[in-house]
Amino acid sequence: MALIFSKYFYLISLTNYYTFYLIDKFQLSVQQAQIGLFVFLFAVAAGTIIGGPVGDRIGRKRVIWISILGVAPFSLVLPYVGLAGTIALTVVIGVILASAFSAILVYAQELVPGNVGLIAGLFFGLAFGAAGIGSALLGRLADHTSIYYVFKVCAWLPLLGLLTAFLPEVEPKRRKAA
Repeated sequence: MALIFSKYFYLISLTNYYTFYLIDKFQLSVQQAQIGLFVFLFAVAAGTIIGGPVGDRIGRKRVIWISILGVAPFSLVLPYVGLAGTIALTVVIGVILASAFSAILVYAQELVPGNVGLIAGLFFGLAFGAAGIGSALLGRLADHTSIYYVFKVCAWLPLLGLLTAFLPEVEPKRRKAA
């Protein structure tokens, strides 16, 4: 649950507030900022597609590690770079963060075998619920501080990916080719 919280709170901070961030920090027009959002969302879609086969190849737990914790260096630098760096970093963040979507779902289904529907429903419910709550809380925070402050605070969320260390191994050991 903490990993879903971390992933979806951070994802929603970018999805909902990235346009406003670009307008506020870089004085972009609404149309220019929306192009930045489109680029980010395209990267998220690509990451979702890429993550499944990568998880099959290197293991789901590794993809979860890389996806959540691997975003941390980029997210921590994001509030401090210029426009080109911001766009480039959000592409990298989008691809990496979204790559764990299928890995987390399949991993959870392996933890509770025989309950595919339950796990899928729980996963999607928690993901969308966390995103909705996160959106409201981050909006409230932005109202009391600034969009820039929200991005600085949310930059630390991927560090919750360290909790991946406590996930049990559920995948069978792979045999090495002789």
